Amino acid sequence: MPEFSPGDDLAAAVAGAAPWIADGDVLVVTSKIVSKVEGRLIRVEPGEDREAARQRAIDAETVRVVARRGPLRIVETRHGWVVAAAGIDASNVAGNALVLLPEDADASARRLRERLGALLGVDVAVVVSDTFGRTWREGLTDVAVGAAGIVALTDHRGDVDRHGNTLETTQVAVVDELAAAADLVKGKLGGVPVAVVRGLAFARPDGDDAGTRPLVRLGPGDLFPYGSRDLVASRQPGADLVPRDGELAAVAEAFRTASAALPEFPVVLRHGGEGDGVVDVFLPERATVTTALNLGALLGAVIVQLHADGWTTRWEPVGTPGGSSLVGRLWLGTTTS
Repeated sequence: MPEFSPGDDLAAAVAGAAPWIADGDVLVVTSKIVSKVEGRLIRVEPGEDREAARQRAIDAETVRVVARRGPLRIVETRHGWVVAAAGIDASNVAGNALVLLPEDADASARRLRERLGALLGVDVAVVVSDTFGRTWREGLTDVAVGAAGIVALTDHRGDVDRHGNTLETTQVAVVDELAAAADLVKGKLGGVPVAVVRGLAFARPDGDDAGTRPLVRLGPGDLFPYGSRDLVASRQPGADLVPRDGELAAVAEAFRTASAALPEFPVVLRHGGEGDGVVDVFLPERATVTTALNLGALLGAVIVQLHADGWTTRWEPVGTPGGSSLVGRLWLGTTTS
């Protein structure tokens, strides 16, 4: 296929290259050519450092930094994808440009599907793919960042296997499997940006086409919301907290975990009224400068542990340290928002 530029008719190019596309086929299209025809490019000016331009682009596309190591950042994009470098690519593009992810790859897939239907009179599904890394696994694979005309998840919850076990959590990311399979045909260096999958029986959307939105797991379902270096910066104190059950047990466990590095530094916790969301923190002796410094280190680790466990906290030190064994109150719960 040709090298694509902003404004090119991608559907016409696909139809011209593969007029044999038939009903029920799935077209897997590399996001890069979608971004190119949609003008999702950043120009790197002559003499400008390309890596500096890339870092600025990552900043612009990021809504949350999940983890970082040196210049590498794992971030959440506006689309909800958690991906390295906000999905910004510097490969398979001229040296004076960078490629962003499509603004809305689901909408891009819908437009391409509709245009192919008009050009060739076919009813096909479209998957827009991009290359992602995987947590705790080496190597890259293609996944779906956009889809149209196909249900993204095959839901097996409630089905019964041959041994009589009811499946409770199994949902198969069909569009991701298609994206990975298609990359075996497209590759990274062959200049083949589109693959056709034929013969797959797949579910069609019933009503509104949700595209790849069902694949996004954020909010309460996200068990890995923070990277190890970014949790500390995320622990903003909560203003208006709503108490929730289990605060004393959570604080006690956090102190046990944090104090492993300070085995000779005991603290005493006292619970307030039942369910009021406050735990008083005492020292066995009256506070001194040394114990206050040790307590500060301990509290920092405690609060990080609590935030990692999903609590919002607010620490209130006593007004006159040294005058009492009470050193402060730790409020915790959930935010009103």
